[in-house]
Amino acid sequence: MAIRNRTEVTEFVLLGLSSWPEMQPVIFGIVLTMYLVAVMGNALLVTAALSDPKLQTHMYFLLSQLSFIDIFLTTITVSQMLVHMLSGKRTISFKCCMVQLFFFMAVGSMEGHLLAAMAYDRYVAICDPLRYSAIISRHLCLCRILTSWVVVRLNSLLYSVLVTHLTFYGNQGTHFFCDITLLLKFSCTRPVVNEMLIFTEDVAVVVSPFIFILGSYASIGVAVAHMHSVAVLRKTLSTCSSHILVVLLRYGSGICDHQVTVFYTVVTLMLNPLTYSLRNQEVKGTLQRVFRNFCISGNFQPDSQDISKPNGYKSV
Repeated sequence: MAIRNRTEVTEFVLLGLSSWPEMQPVIFGIVLTMYLVAVMGNALLVTAALSDPKLQTHMYFLLSQLSFIDIFLTTITVSQMLVHMLSGKRTISFKCCMVQLFFFMAVGSMEGHLLAAMAYDRYVAICDPLRYSAIISRHLCLCRILTSWVVVRLNSLLYSVLVTHLTFYGNQGTHFFCDITLLLKFSCTRPVVNEMLIFTEDVAVVVSPFIFILGSYASIGVAVAHMHSVAVLRKTLSTCSSHILVVLLRYGSGICDHQVTVFYTVVTLMLNPLTYSLRNQEVKGTLQRVFRNFCISGNFQPDSQDISKPNGYKSV
């Protein structure tokens, strides 16, 4: 009877990162700056990877998809937080919350699948370089991406549908976007099905890419150890270091609680393009040409010569 008499929750109140009014301008300025850097940095990587013929390889194609995902992911969460801080209105409707939950879970899970695909690309490039072109193809990359999109969207849809059937006793929390853990805390009924789904689906959709990444790098480590060559070890570290760092940032920040989730949704996504571009001469050269030609003529015309082919060791 108590549940029946409860007022139906039609909106949620997201208090953000801090409830102190004097801190809002400082937080707004910092988050806005990081958001703009993340969007512009990833947009430049997408432009470079898709426009420069020297970057028309499978690894850079996956990198462009990762950058696109990062733009979408940070926009889903951070843009709303900035609007709330600027307007002073901290509410979000129930329907908008469910939409945000769906896209956040789908896009966030997709990032892990792309990192796993990139790890497999590095594994083939290092452990079987002579058959790289035969194993890694554009068709394989597209099929893998499309399959991953279907899996993560079905998983996110299932989450969202189950959440809509919960009964909520509260609607106010210290967070800046609609996260599944926050919504489960609002539920006045024990969401056993949802909790079981989180455990099983997280293993299948979220944890499995990380396990695949660990397996890929374990195989790379074993192969390099059998070669007994310091030069090969250095070349392998140069090839994989950027990707390893991005994986550590992604999964290391993903285990944090909601009070520091902003590190994953803003800082990590801002650092990803810097991580790949600062250690890669080809990307840096392309970005410099993009910026220089844009400033001069407003039009980027990539070089038509020296088109690189995927040939195993490629430092990305």
